[in-house]
Amino acid sequence: MLSIGNLSKATGVKVPTIRYYEQIDLLPEAARSAGNQRLYGPKTLERLAFIRHARDLGFPLEEIRELLSLSDDPNQPCQAVDQIAVRQLAAVNARIERLAALRTELERMLHQCRCGTVADCRVIEVLGNHELCGHDHGTAADQL
Repeated sequence: MLSIGNLSKATGVKVPTIRYYEQIDLLPEAARSAGNQRLYGPKTLERLAFIRHARDLGFPLEEIRELLSLSDDPNQPCQAVDQIAVRQLAAVNARIERLAALRTELERMLHQCRCGTVADCRVIEVLGNHELCGHDHGTAADQL
């Protein structure tokens, strides 16, 4: 059995995040020692490692919840799992496209910079007037 600190070290997931995952029922409630310390077994370690890896790949928590639910019934077809992964891949590809457009725009702004004073700075000028952008890249919130 692992303490929450050792579970954190073993998975690279911070202690508050582990507690949060318990609160939202991604992880089962921990057993408790006589001193009321949380104790975790190997199944929780595996589940938390799964969650960490899925988060590293950008899966939202609700999709991770669905994947965990599906993995709890290993004899069913994996079509639902594949659909979740396909959606995640599409989301990643869309983010990559948006980021590539942002990179192009930043490169264009820097290329046009005259390296004079801030008053003449092309970067400041473009940031102040969205119409000078070469691409419609939406709002900052859209980029996340």
